[in-house]
Amino acid sequence: IYGSRKIVHELNRESDKPVNHKRVERIMHTNGIHSKSHKKYKATTNSGHSLPVAENILGRDFKTDRPGQKMVSDITYIPTDEGWLYLAGVMELCGDKIVGISMDGRMTKELVMAALTDAVRHTPSTEGCILHSDRGSQYCSQDYQALAKEYGFISSMSRKGNCWDNAPMESFWGKLKQEWLNEQHFHTKEEVKAAVFEYIWIFYNRRRIHEANGYLTPEEYYKQHQTDLKAA
Repeated sequence: IYGSRKIVHELNRESDKPVNHKRVERIMHTNGIHSKSHKKYKATTNSGHSLPVAENILGRDFKTDRPGQKMVSDITYIPTDEGWLYLAGVMELCGDKIVGISMDGRMTKELVMAALTDAVRHTPSTEGCILHSDRGSQYCSQDYQALAKEYGFISSMSRKGNCWDNAPMESFWGKLKQEWLNEQHFHTKEEVKAAVFEYIWIFYNRRRIHEANGYLTPEEYYKQHQTDLKAA
């Protein structure tokens, strides 16, 4: 999963003896070891509807200095022998931590509402938080928007057909699939659910270091800034 620089940081986190990145690069090159690259995936957005669409308040400003300020959400799909399994996720942009997920065999408004409720359970406060998504019918539905408003969110939506407006979530889907799912064949939807749970809640949030986080995990970065906020 990691390239040479992340491997160096991971090794140095676990050892008192510093490791030089040139040594790691040499060992990887000699043994033909490369990090996994990300692939592009087809969008699941259904924007062919007449429901109201929110303004793009986020405007690709993905930086945040505290938890509960900005979140992004999206839907992806995973093939199984039983058919597609749809996965809705909510990412906290403070550390790019995943705070809410939901999985189902149908891509409905209930799917994204369940992911949002899960995110609220994992977040101390969502009052005034910008919640960004694409303009799919699930996110534009009256029930979803009412739920978001009830939780104190301010809705923001991508421009039509512009995946870059939701780049952090798109990037996460690429990591999930390329690093964890693509080399596996899933017979059942329950197998996918177990694999997704393991990647997100055990590996990605708690163990996977991010260069943008100063080589901290999403959980470490989130807690650090949550502590800074309390101290202020």
